[in-house]
Amino acid sequence: MVQWKTSRWNVENVDNLHEHPAIQEAAMWMKEGEVIAFPTETVYGLGANACSNEAIEKIFEAKGRPSDNPLIVHIAEIEQLEQATTTWSETAQKLMDAFWPGPLTIILPKNERIAERTTAGLSSVGVRMPDHPVALALIKACGLPIAAPSANRSGKPSPTKGEHVYKDLNGRIKGIIDAGSTGVGLESTVVEVSGDVVTILRPGGISKAQLEEIVDHVKLDEALFESGQVPRSPGMKYTHYAPDAPLFLVEGNHVFFQKVIDQYEAEGQKVGILISNERAEHVTANVIKCLGSSNQVEDVAQNLYHQLRSFDDTDVDIILAEMYPVDGIGEALMNRLMKAAGNRMIADNHNRD
Repeated sequence: MVQWKTSRWNVENVDNLHEHPAIQEAAMWMKEGEVIAFPTETVYGLGANACSNEAIEKIFEAKGRPSDNPLIVHIAEIEQLEQATTTWSETAQKLMDAFWPGPLTIILPKNERIAERTTAGLSSVGVRMPDHPVALALIKACGLPIAAPSANRSGKPSPTKGEHVYKDLNGRIKGIIDAGSTGVGLESTVVEVSGDVVTILRPGGISKAQLEEIVDHVKLDEALFESGQVPRSPGMKYTHYAPDAPLFLVEGNHVFFQKVIDQYEAEGQKVGILISNERAEHVTANVIKCLGSSNQVEDVAQNLYHQLRSFDDTDVDIILAEMYPVDGIGEALMNRLMKAAGNRMIADNHNRD
């Protein structure tokens, strides 16, 4: 592919974003069909004109992303919905009122303006309004709906810092708007609305419990638990979020966790572990990466991708990761960990926590 000299604009703690030269230049390039990485409140996105097949093809090329994986379309204000869809239900409107701007993507019927490559040929499109001033300023400056998957090479951990994007995509995209670390650290929740039933296609920054505060009927899509399904949402197919070394989830108490570590080290393998602060006090390994307190799962989720990426700067042969309860954002956290591990798990069937 064409090797760009990738521009990197720093806009952290900048006032008057709408008038900032970096925003204006990036918007100009996007209107000309180029790809720009930018921050959202979840992770960094890789944005291009959602109405142009040619622009969207550059996203797939830069990421090395499978072409049957649909992209999420980002808008900056509710009036832009008409650029992406033809209609939406009363239930969908309730969700928009409650969670937009924010980490919720709603699957809607796509209109004729949205490119076929954006939706991977599907008749529906995922739309969200990000809760980040830089993202909103950029989208408004473009005046276009912007398709934006996570700004990483396909299969790698999603980027939560501008430096992550630069490491993955320098020379492959036109520019990066760097505004420091993102907030939530996990991608948006993706939902489909049918009547008054809301189905979660991908767990994310909005939990099932939060959705249930707004609508009465919320369920998890069966495809989350089955392989080989045609993806209706990003993150539903292929191994995602994986570091270079193979990762296994360990289900069991700290004594069992240490036993697993010792077994691999006895085989001559250098072991890295991805654990909470509390468990770190009870186990030892060659490389230890702490995600935060298990009592603050939001912090664990926010740190996940950064710490997964940090293992690539070590020489570990294998990574063992702690598991977490699937309550609240823990549901999305475990979804990402299972994807990163390719569903590989080591369980203590005799003495579980």
